[in-house]
Amino acid sequence: MTEEWEPREGAPVPLGATWIEVEQAYNFALYSKHAASVTLLLYGEHDFVTPLCSIAFQFPRNKTNRMWHVRVPAAAAADACYYAYRITGPFAPHEGHRFDGQKILLDPYATAVFFPPGFNRGAACRPGSNAGQAPLGVLPPRRTAPLVTPGPRYGHDLVIYEMHVRGFTRRDNSGVPEAARGTFAGIIAKIPYLQQLGVTAVELMPVHQFDPQEGNYWGYMTLNFFAPNLAYAQQDPSEDAVTEFRRMVDALHQAGIEVYLDVVYNHTTEGDAFGPTYSFRGIDNSTYYALDPGDMASYANYSACGNDLRTAHPVVRRMVVDSLRYWRCEMGVDGFRFDLASIFTRNDDGSMNLDDPAIISEISGDPDLADVRLIAEPWQGAPGGGYLIGRAFPGMTWAQWNDHFRDGIRGFVKGDDNLVPALMTRLYGSTDLLPDTQMDAFRRYQSINYIDAHDGLNLCDLVSYNNDGQHAWNCGFQGTHDVPNDVAALRRQQVKNFFALLMLSNGTPMFVAGDEFMHTQFGNANPWDQDNATTWLDWSLAETNADVLRFSRLMIAFRKAHPTIGRSIGWCDDVTWFGIGASPDLSPGSRSLAYHLRGASLGDIDLYVMINAWWQDLVFAIQAPGPWVRLVDTALPSPDDIVESAGPPLPDHRYTVSARSIVVLGSLAAPGE
Repeated sequence: MTEEWEPREGAPVPLGATWIEVEQAYNFALYSKHAASVTLLLYGEHDFVTPLCSIAFQFPRNKTNRMWHVRVPAAAAADACYYAYRITGPFAPHEGHRFDGQKILLDPYATAVFFPPGFNRGAACRPGSNAGQAPLGVLPPRRTAPLVTPGPRYGHDLVIYEMHVRGFTRRDNSGVPEAARGTFAGIIAKIPYLQQLGVTAVELMPVHQFDPQEGNYWGYMTLNFFAPNLAYAQQDPSEDAVTEFRRMVDALHQAGIEVYLDVVYNHTTEGDAFGPTYSFRGIDNSTYYALDPGDMASYANYSACGNDLRTAHPVVRRMVVDSLRYWRCEMGVDGFRFDLASIFTRNDDGSMNLDDPAIISEISGDPDLADVRLIAEPWQGAPGGGYLIGRAFPGMTWAQWNDHFRDGIRGFVKGDDNLVPALMTRLYGSTDLLPDTQMDAFRRYQSINYIDAHDGLNLCDLVSYNNDGQHAWNCGFQGTHDVPNDVAALRRQQVKNFFALLMLSNGTPMFVAGDEFMHTQFGNANPWDQDNATTWLDWSLAETNADVLRFSRLMIAFRKAHPTIGRSIGWCDDVTWFGIGASPDLSPGSRSLAYHLRGASLGDIDLYVMINAWWQDLVFAIQAPGPWVRLVDTALPSPDDIVESAGPPLPDHRYTVSARSIVVLGSLAAPGE
């Protein structure tokens, strides 16, 4: 029976602007609990100050519960391209309300955003009208082409490549046509490179629309959770950012590459009380944002970014899940990495629900997200709690960024003491954090193993700059200019050591675009605002450091070829630990380890790994019967550092492992061959 009324009055769901094909009309729906009035503004192609028409929502005709809604026939919006809202209500900060009836407000559910030529962040920060200066929603398309290619799904051979869309191809030497540099199309142009490198998933730093005047190059200050960032589109008149993003996803899927998004559902670009009013603050501040219970004029700020989204509220949770569904079902995304995910556990009073926070349950249980990869960054931005690594994080089936792996491997390769036990734990799959007991039964792939990410020093800079907080050692010379030859050689070896350990560890490996050819950010450990040569990949280094690139490529291939390394469960009885002799040296001064990983249970060869972080050569007595062949030795020059075809068997069971190097041996054939 609702069909009788909806064509006249509109429908409260779905939220946002929706094209109704059978009626040739748009439906607009918006949530605001405390609004006194809502007016829809429709804009034409050229005038962004004066709307073509203003449609006031009438109570009770256009309101159901807290949802405001209206139906607009296509004829009434014939020349309209963009839309926004004006909303009146109380301005009472100490009660949590910050309505400004003159502000032009962006629909939280807009799937594309338009910035008029006069766009001005400052105007949104001041009281009063920002007409002609505010971001507008783009009316949705009347037809959307289906996605062509479903995404692949990897197991032991999943290797994640974190990249920034703009930084990946922005430089002139990226080999990408000028118009496509720094865009979704630029990624398509580099797919042959990604295939040759061997990565099987790309994790894109935030692509949700952010404020182009805020100054956050990384994109972690979201304006809208449904629209792709305009700056990452070529902006060809025949295209739009949505189409270009979907084309990129299709192309990556056809190339056998999964696509993950880094998503920021914990805060927005509106910031604190002095920030701009673009959308959420002016629609219903106390619904969308977590406020200080002792002072409703102040925002909770566990993100350390000025505000926190109120994910304890059902409407905000619904928006988050609707956004995830949209990117999964309409845009084809295969997984999500949740920035500062521990904030999801915050109750309205700031306490933490560590048992069953509603938003994590709703994401985990949504049928449209059942086969999606969910990855948590299980901490918050502000100090004072919120660090929920491992079993402390309530998303029991989610994967997690493992900073214990990062810090432990960095320290060991650097040469710090008392780290051999930690190295064994990280190689095995971090069962101290993700227990494999019958009660807990975490899977090893839930540990996202990484040595670097977008924040912190990248792989090259970890061996080029001294930084105690980053566990970084410069190998005897500070910086990346005029480096002595012996230092440069050691740095290459250390980068290979890092990469080898990453690919030899049980869990899911992730590294940052450019690590494979030693891109440098000149020691900047927090380049969030560096939209320049600091962060844009220098592709000339792929030639300069061709040996490192070759090693990285072949080490990825090595991992993918040996399912005995990356298992869903631990290595269990298939691994035996040694030192330079029959027993591992777990003393504080030890910097060496060896292990024998048997592959018969997976139809694979056996591996024997010897690791020496000492600054002197060590002679290892190989404890498992051979014959063995050398596959990897990071101390040897390319191409002997990693071989594409095995050489003759080793002549005896002793191997000198050079200072600061890693050696991997393989049995001659898999059992039964």
